[in-house]
Amino acid sequence: MGDIRVRGDRLCDSLLSLAQIGKTAKGGVCRLALTDLDKQGRQWVINKALALGLTITTDQIGNTFMRRPGSNPDLAPIMTGSHIDTQPTGGKYDGNYGVLAGLEVIETLNDYQIKTDAPIEVVFWTNEEGSRFTPVMMGSGVFSGAVSIDHAYAAKDIEGKNVKEELLRIGFLGSEKPGDHPCGAYFEAHIEQGPVLEKENIVIGVVPAVMGLRWFDCTVHGFEAHAGPTPMDIRIDALQNALGIMQYVVELARQHAPHGRGTVGMVQVFPNSRNVIPGQVQFSIDIRHPDSATLDLMTSKLKEYIAQVASGKSIAIDLKEVSHFPPCNFDAKCVETIRKAANDLGYSNMDVVSGAGHDAIYMKRLAPTGMIFIPCKDGVSHNEIEDAKAEHLEAGANVLLHSMLAFAGQHP
Repeated sequence: MGDIRVRGDRLCDSLLSLAQIGKTAKGGVCRLALTDLDKQGRQWVINKALALGLTITTDQIGNTFMRRPGSNPDLAPIMTGSHIDTQPTGGKYDGNYGVLAGLEVIETLNDYQIKTDAPIEVVFWTNEEGSRFTPVMMGSGVFSGAVSIDHAYAAKDIEGKNVKEELLRIGFLGSEKPGDHPCGAYFEAHIEQGPVLEKENIVIGVVPAVMGLRWFDCTVHGFEAHAGPTPMDIRIDALQNALGIMQYVVELARQHAPHGRGTVGMVQVFPNSRNVIPGQVQFSIDIRHPDSATLDLMTSKLKEYIAQVASGKSIAIDLKEVSHFPPCNFDAKCVETIRKAANDLGYSNMDVVSGAGHDAIYMKRLAPTGMIFIPCKDGVSHNEIEDAKAEHLEAGANVLLHSMLAFAGQHP
């Protein structure tokens, strides 16, 4: 079994072919969830799966499962996958690599005529990115029971189109009830989306855990007035008060280095006029840490600081939590299996805690779960220039292949 290897050239060709659907001028991909381009991408993947002899099942939230049978149909499938929807200025590898690496695993098993005891499945999840609809990781969230299907169906994009209507429109409103699909174990291969592996010149990241995160929407209320006649000492400037909170978010993360994270990524200023003192500012707050207690402490400090600003300035500030994912520790057996596969295959490897969310977070609730990271150029992701080396893409798929075989078992 140690001599079995995927074909890296074939995997790279698949990634480049899928990237043509929604290709951007800078070489990236814009394929938002449940758009016509997403439909094309989904069908491209399904056609490839059908050519490999796989059976296709789609559930009521559009998650699509592609199965290679095992010798024992009573065993739950060993599953891998990720997502094929992208950011508006996304890259070729985020999510797509996990899906196509899974299909490359199956094609390799076909090449070597290897039968497994348990079935092997590849899945692509609906709306992982959350670029068009919130919440993020919607498909796996509904599948795991963490998100209700009615809540997901009702989510709307900026044009007022909802998820259920768009699933129906593109032909991916399946019949299977989410969660009714069994899973024996789940592995997800992914680019790191950070700089650690490249910096350390390591090929494989073994992911023991994912940082917890809390997302907030903050609204600071001020009072609009003319920028010229209004004296500085009587202004109620929402933007200036909001800036103090934004800076504190970054300082809060630095107080809890090296794993603390604090980001303000979205800002809306009202009325957004050159000569009007801002009367309202809405912005996002994203804080992360791999330790639950520390993440809770960061949240408490944030709320205390905002309360002090509101009291000291006599202004109204609204803070609403919109997402909370506790830190996630993956299955010890899956983690060790990935580590062993990397060592047996001769790949350098190290543990890397993920700072980004992935569908594996939700799958961990249902089955033993593990993640495999490979380096990406300069640690850049969610960007059209996102890139990864062919030999690293191949290495990650080889580790995925041998990890899945360890769980699925080889039929004599």
